[in-house]
Amino acid sequence: MKRRTGLMAAVVVVVLLVIAAFYCYTTYNGLVNKDEAVKTAWSNVETQYQRRADLIPNLVNTVKGYAAHESQTLESVTAARANATSIHLSVDELTPERMAEFQQAQSQLQSALGRLIAVSERYPDLKANQNFMELQAQLEGTENRITVARQDFNEVARTYNVAVRRFPSNLVAGLFGFEQKPYFDALEGAETAPVVNF
Repeated sequence: MKRRTGLMAAVVVVVLLVIAAFYCYTTYNGLVNKDEAVKTAWSNVETQYQRRADLIPNLVNTVKGYAAHESQTLESVTAARANATSIHLSVDELTPERMAEFQQAQSQLQSALGRLIAVSERYPDLKANQNFMELQAQLEGTENRITVARQDFNEVARTYNVAVRRFPSNLVAGLFGFEQKPYFDALEGAETAPVVNF
């Protein structure tokens, strides 16, 4: 009788260990899938920012042909582009501080581009230039794509972060080093619309 009770206890322990191992296995794989989704979403964000950066030299050259004496504006756009493209941030380096640095550089570039577009208002021939109009349309489309990519990233990061924080998957996440990912947040002062003077 004692032997039978000991055997039953051993079976129960083995079954519980199998269940725990299966839970760890499925939770770990689920976290890996969510982590890969975050990496993919981040790559999509970077792709859209790179698309914008690739459009800028053509836009600057087009404006330069019509408004060469606007060199300060052209230089600020070029410098902001160089700064924005110099920040290489892998998904594994995403910390709130690095994300803020990345966002700040992108915001400065967006601001410089806004000033460049505002310059075009003073040059009717430039505004009517087909190349300029196409580049401006592509840039506007790219800004929309950036917004969508950022929203998609935030949604995927939210799903991942919930999985990392929710009990009991947080035990597996902590055991294997899965950490929360930061979100794209609005920068300070973003609630105030920029003032453009002509």
